[in-house]
Parts: sequence; C-alpha cells; structure tokens
Amino acid sequence: MNITYISLSGHVEVEKYRYLYFIIVFVVYFLIICSNCTIVCLIVIHKSLHEPMYIFIAALLINSLLFSTNIFPKLMIDFLSDKQIISYQACLAQVFMFYSLSCSEFLLLAAMSYDRYVSICKPLQYPAIMTGKKVTTFLALAWILPAFQTAVPIVGNANTKLCSLTLKVIFCNNSVNKLFCVISRPLIIYGLVLLFSNALCPMIFILFTYTKILIITYQSCREVRKKAAQTCLPHLLVLINYSCLVAYDMVIVRLESDLPKTASFVLTLQIITYNPLFNPIIYGLKMKEINKHLKNFFLSK
Repeated sequence: MNITYISLSGHVEVEKYRYLYFIIVFVVYFLIICSNCTIVCLIVIHKSLHEPMYIFIAALLINSLLFSTNIFPKLMIDFLSDKQIISYQACLAQVFMFYSLSCSEFLLLAAMSYDRYVSICKPLQYPAIMTGKKVTTFLALAWILPAFQTAVPIVGNANTKLCSLTLKVIFCNNSVNKLFCVISRPLIIYGLVLLFSNALCPMIFILFTYTKILIITYQSCREVRKKAAQTCLPHLLVLINYSCLVAYDMVIVRLESDLPKTASFVLTLQIITYNPLFNPIIYGLKMKEINKHLKNFFLSK
C-alpha cells in the first residue's frame, strides 16, 4: 500500500528554535490537560455540581481536551523532526477531528444557552424541562451529529487525486482542499451547509436566548440580574473566543498568500491555544460554585 505524505510548510525557522517551540507548546499542552481535568474532576466528584449547567461545562472542557490532543502532540513531534510531514490519511483524520469537535463546541454552547434560558426565564418549570434524559440527548447530539456530518466530505475526498503535496500551515485544516486537482463543487456546497447548520445557526440561537434572558433580567430584581450575569457571562466569553477561531480558520486560508508566514504561524498558535487554555480559567473564576470547590481543593493541600 502506497502512503502519500503531505509537507507542512507553515513552520518558521524550526531548525533554529525547535527546542524553544517544543518547550512552549509542551508547557501549554500540560497546562491545558491539568486545568481542564481539574475542573472536570471537581464536577464529577461533587454531587452539588451534578446539575445540567455543570455537566455541559464538563462536556465543553472534555471537548477542549480532545481538540488540543488532535493538534498539540503532532506539533511537538514536528518541532523535533527534520521534516514536518504527515500522511494524507492522518491529515484527513486531523481535519475530521478539528471540524467535528469545532462544530460540537458550538452545539454544546447552544445547549448551555438553552439551559440558562430555562433556568432564568422559567425557573419553576426547570426541573421538569431539563431532565437527565434531555441532557444526555443534547450531549449525544452535540458529538454524534457533527461527527457524521463531517465524515461525509472526508470520505468523499479520501481517494481524490492530488496535484500538490505541500500545505502552507502547521496542521491540517480546510486548506487541504488546495491539494486537490479538481475541487468537488457539491462537497464545497455541503461544507457551506455544514458551517451554517453547525456554527451560524447555533450562534444565532445563542444570541437569541441571551437576548431573551437580558430582557427578562432587566425587568426583574437585582438578585436575578446578578445570577444571570454570573452564569451567562462565562458562556458568552467562550462563544466570542471560539467564534474568533472559526472566523480566523475561514479567513486565513483565503489570505494565505497575503499574510506573512511568521504572522500566520504566531496567530495560528495563539488561536488554537486560547480556548482550551482559558475555558477552565473562565469557568473556574466566574462560576461561583466551581470557584468555591477549587479554593477548597487547593487550600486543603
């Protein structure tokens, strides 16, 4: 069986800074694992956190861990290698994981916004609406639906003829389309539909629910407004961060030839680091119950 290798040419002066790059990425990945796992373990251990809101937060952090593991280990290997290459099959697998988990992030954030809407706008009906079965259904859909949808173009491109074996990136993303001799128009249209259904639609839904929450809380007492701010602000910060990642990923491929290589390299590293690293910090500091258990955890040491 012939294995086709793709060259990743987006790296900047790897020979000169390989060990510095490796140490930085290793430390960042280590912090991502420790911070996300700490919050997830706290949610699992403490029964007071076994509520839909915290279960969705745990799912979001697990999603971040999977997202980072799809990119960072391969990056570290590339920094220490003489050639930054990846097999075509592994490249497609990385593309699949990248976009499947990215779509899952938006769907999880949409589920969290619905949970906050019911909690704040329909508090008396909350236990009846947000049942364990419904939470499980939301989680299953958030991971399974994007996986099936993302698999379609990946399988469709698996045997596509390649006219180039070089990508001007540091990991495989939608720039993989530039390798093909002929780009399938139906798959391009399908990709746009996928983007709309799994990114733009959840984003519109999230903005709609938070607008409704804002209207309700504005008409309510100070205590309700305080509760809404404490639970909704972290979700909005995460949404803004992740929207920047998706926007960057879409724009960078089109500006690939215009953007300086060093700027593209630095921006890419920053964008893939922000969410996985700052999500647990945002939830650890802003969510009162999680913050309380975090303080107890560290002070008891």
